[in-house]
Amino acid sequence: MKRIYILIGCIVTVSSLIAQSYNPAKENPRQKTTFQTAHVWIPEIDVRADAAIVYGVSETNQAPFEERVKSWKERGYQVDFMTGIAWGQYFDYFLGKWDGQNHLGVGQVTLKGDTIMHGRNMPYVVPVQSFIDYMKEKVIKRVIDAGITNIFLEEPEFWARAGYSEPFKNEWKKYYGFDWRPQDASPENTYLSNKLKYHLFYNAIDQVSAYAKQYGKSKAKEVKVYIPTHSLVNYSSWQIVSPEASLASLPGIDGYIAQVWTGTSREPVYFNGKKRERVFENAFLEYGSMLSMTAPTKRKLFFLTDPIEDWPRDWADYKKNYQATFTAQILYPTVDNYEVMPWPERIYTRPYKLANSDSAVLIPKYYSTQMQVMINVLNKMPLSSNKINGVNDIGVLMSNSLMFQRFPTHNSYEDPQFSNFYGQTLPLVKRGIAVQTVHAENLAYAATLGHIKVLVMSYSNMKPDKPEVHQHIADWVKKGGVLIYVGKDDDPYQSVMEWWNTKGNQYKTPSAHLFKLLHIDPLSGKEKFTVGKGTVYVIKENPKEFVLKQNNDTAYMNIIKQAYEADAKAGKLIIKNNFYLERGPFDIISVMDENANAEPYHINGPVIDLFDPKLPVLVSKDVQPGEQSLLFNINRIKDKNKPQVLASASRNYDEKIEGRTYSFVAKSPVNTNNVMRILLPENAKQIIVTDNKGKVINNAQSSWDESSKTLFLQFDNNPDGVKVQLKW
Repeated sequence: MKRIYILIGCIVTVSSLIAQSYNPAKENPRQKTTFQTAHVWIPEIDVRADAAIVYGVSETNQAPFEERVKSWKERGYQVDFMTGIAWGQYFDYFLGKWDGQNHLGVGQVTLKGDTIMHGRNMPYVVPVQSFIDYMKEKVIKRVIDAGITNIFLEEPEFWARAGYSEPFKNEWKKYYGFDWRPQDASPENTYLSNKLKYHLFYNAIDQVSAYAKQYGKSKAKEVKVYIPTHSLVNYSSWQIVSPEASLASLPGIDGYIAQVWTGTSREPVYFNGKKRERVFENAFLEYGSMLSMTAPTKRKLFFLTDPIEDWPRDWADYKKNYQATFTAQILYPTVDNYEVMPWPERIYTRPYKLANSDSAVLIPKYYSTQMQVMINVLNKMPLSSNKINGVNDIGVLMSNSLMFQRFPTHNSYEDPQFSNFYGQTLPLVKRGIAVQTVHAENLAYAATLGHIKVLVMSYSNMKPDKPEVHQHIADWVKKGGVLIYVGKDDDPYQSVMEWWNTKGNQYKTPSAHLFKLLHIDPLSGKEKFTVGKGTVYVIKENPKEFVLKQNNDTAYMNIIKQAYEADAKAGKLIIKNNFYLERGPFDIISVMDENANAEPYHINGPVIDLFDPKLPVLVSKDVQPGEQSLLFNINRIKDKNKPQVLASASRNYDEKIEGRTYSFVAKSPVNTNNVMRILLPENAKQIIVTDNKGKVINNAQSSWDESSKTLFLQFDNNPDGVKVQLKW
């Protein structure tokens, strides 16, 4: 490691280094990366994404809403807005200041009479009309008047255990036309209750988003509305009801943020008879369900991950699981928009424990450095038509009704840890098969099943919302698709009052309607049926059994293999222990544990290890089972003669190449280290590092790697800019 004590001779004007005003053509041609914060700008959290999403209109200890907006704009950010649509610091509404009426009674209430709270005087709401009107008048209008045109309405959440308040009972009567029924009394009541919860937030978002568009138009502004939401996988697992896929049909909704992070993905699940955390696998399925929900609708989608999580852990735990969720998100090459983190103020300015210690410290430099390298990878992450190695065309059907059957338990029918879903998916993921989730609500779009060769489905934990779902599936099978139906159809929701047993239909189960369209008789004793050019398998076992019991997924996987290879004629069903994706210059790898193959994944270099804060250049890399890796492959640099920053813990601006000189300005949060790996034609003879006032920074360090023609450079970060000038 070489210390740099340099030079006199480079005078840099202050104006060229201070935070620059936003230049769409030069700095941020689109809103690719963002983060959310309730804080006024401070140098410790200047993470240099394209946009800062200012959270909430309530007055905070830092500054009023408009001042927070101004503080981020002055630092060169596009500024957006986010607030909760199911909860928030709406104290003027809840406590009666807005209209003279106390509205704490609109909270979601459980069977015990408890109101579910998000904080003091802050209930999760039943979104009644007064709350919707308040959101339009006191929140949305104020935000648009402040000049903001991108609005994020986050987490429309109704807890499955709620549904006992007077406002909810009143909404029931309006919606169904008959008196409220307690959801704990019967499966049918539970189903009806959850359908209403779903509808209430669908209606609230419809009204609020329509108002935002209309009011924006009256101010000559084009307002866009996005929904930050957990995945259908997570909401179903956590027993929460939300409109999810149906929102894409609303004209007022422009896209989503997929809120997936360590906290959601570490929910323990069953596989091979064992219940434990499987963070990467869970995150992979969560991001996939968000993508399948939005892709056919062509709505914009941001993927979120979080370097920490809501619950206090230790820094080593945060780092390990951040790598897992981060890898899962970038394994989807058709998404290149990211919320790089929520709440940078809690990441950079709050202490958490060290591993195996009671000592709490601010974020360690090794982790903040690695994290910022990863964030700046997202700023440059390209779209790609490449796919994960191996099989990518097996799908598992999902529906929003997965959220309707999770609570309470009826007739002793259990689905521990959402295992009927994981029974269909984890046996595939754990064998290195990049299973695709398919949303039943999107089957009308041709693209939804366009690439799927084999589709697995079950009504053990969900139900179809309309008969057209079955018609789309039957048409797909008749054209050559292979369907595997898994389930005993013995859960208590098979006979709830729905379209398959009302208005002239008399099917005992929804699958009976599907089987009629397919012209097959599952009671005939046969397991396999030919339907047109396609094939149907019926496995009379609930999929949860594949993961709740040890070594119990073999028969399921044998049918998958036969369906894929012999019936779909899709090629060999490749079984392995890894996912690998080539995405631009990046190699993205995850290796599964709990696999018969315990070999590491080997990749030849030269590669830069982007999960190592020292950014080493490696001749090769072995990724062990249970681990992930993100590498920059130097062999895939398009122009090796062009000086360029390959990886850095900063965002870099004002790049200039003049003869044998390369310069740029690096920006990142204060109190963090910058590391950079820079490609040069030859080793630099002169390295000049100066702060935003032109003062030479003498503690910068560098080293040269001849094999890769790259310079490693390290110095303290500064959001006002550090200028680097290299001469060779």
